[in-house]
Amino acid sequence: MSAPDILVIGGGIAGLSAAATLSEHARVTVLEAEDQIGFHSSGRSATMLHYALGDGLVRALTFASRPFFDNPPEGFTDAPLGHLKPLLVHARDDERAALDALHADLSHFAKLDRLDAAEVQALCPLLKDDARHGIADFNAIRLDPHALLQGNLRQLRAGRGELHTGARVARIEREGSAWTVTSEKGERYSGPILVNAAGSWADRVASLAGVQPLGLEPKRRTIITFDAPPGADLEHLPFAKTVGEELYFAPESGRLFASPMDEVPSEPMDAQPDELEVALAAYRMEERTTVKVGHIRSKWAGLRTFTRDRHPAVGFAPDAPGFFWLAGQGGFGLQTSPVMAAIAASLIAGTAWPVNDVGPEQLSPGRFAPQHA
Repeated sequence: MSAPDILVIGGGIAGLSAAATLSEHARVTVLEAEDQIGFHSSGRSATMLHYALGDGLVRALTFASRPFFDNPPEGFTDAPLGHLKPLLVHARDDERAALDALHADLSHFAKLDRLDAAEVQALCPLLKDDARHGIADFNAIRLDPHALLQGNLRQLRAGRGELHTGARVARIEREGSAWTVTSEKGERYSGPILVNAAGSWADRVASLAGVQPLGLEPKRRTIITFDAPPGADLEHLPFAKTVGEELYFAPESGRLFASPMDEVPSEPMDAQPDELEVALAAYRMEERTTVKVGHIRSKWAGLRTFTRDRHPAVGFAPDAPGFFWLAGQGGFGLQTSPVMAAIAASLIAGTAWPVNDVGPEQLSPGRFAPQHA
């Protein structure tokens, strides 16, 4: 039996980054059900580091993570973790009030340029001319999920950590002061602390352990890729999104990708694109831009998992000693992973709390515990 100090269930960005950071302080074993890391959500994300995602708490976590991406730790990666890519949020005349409100919220975290109609068109010539208002963050980052995952894996192995893939959990038991996890292959692992970073499966992992689930909500998101118009300057196109949750698009490997920003409730699964959302992505792209979506070159979907208040749950379960929740990162897991890992290390290993504007109580899974009269 493997007997580390900390067991981490889940080899996506949440579990892997937390394990990598914790491996500086303890022996850590990561158990990933699939044969590769980041197979489900983390590896399927069209990831930007920007502040037009989530609310003030999510933006504070993103802001605290930004220095890591600007200056990764020495030896973390041989490849860049991303590159600068402008973010453009555009709006029609009837959406201007929403854009004004978003501008006010985002300006606490980023230097923004306010754009008029001509400037919107200059930055993104593919938009229709009814996109008359915009805000731009020219310091946003297009992240590389693969480089980020591999960097954390390198850090894990450089510390006191190891990864086991193909280790799907079959049974979890509390034996004395330790958690014992048995995989479907019959392999057994035991440790006093169990970190539940199983993404969309986190509630199922909790149930296996006899821990009260949080009521997590996995939601499917769809992305399509297609040819750009002839002569389009893809190198200088921004990551463009509507001020509402309607559409985002950007260049991708010589083509364009687009998402209708769908949030379709789903069971935990290997998410596949639904033709309705595929068609919706093409329709919204043609509604907002001058692009005609012809042959769809590729399509995929991933699950983004939320708590009821859409804030992550990070901390020890109130009903089970040594059971640590690291779940509910929604669509912002990659861009907040450095500070989320540091938060996990603070709560487990006693390191300094890493973010001034967010307190442990705001992330505590105890906020979802049943309230008794």
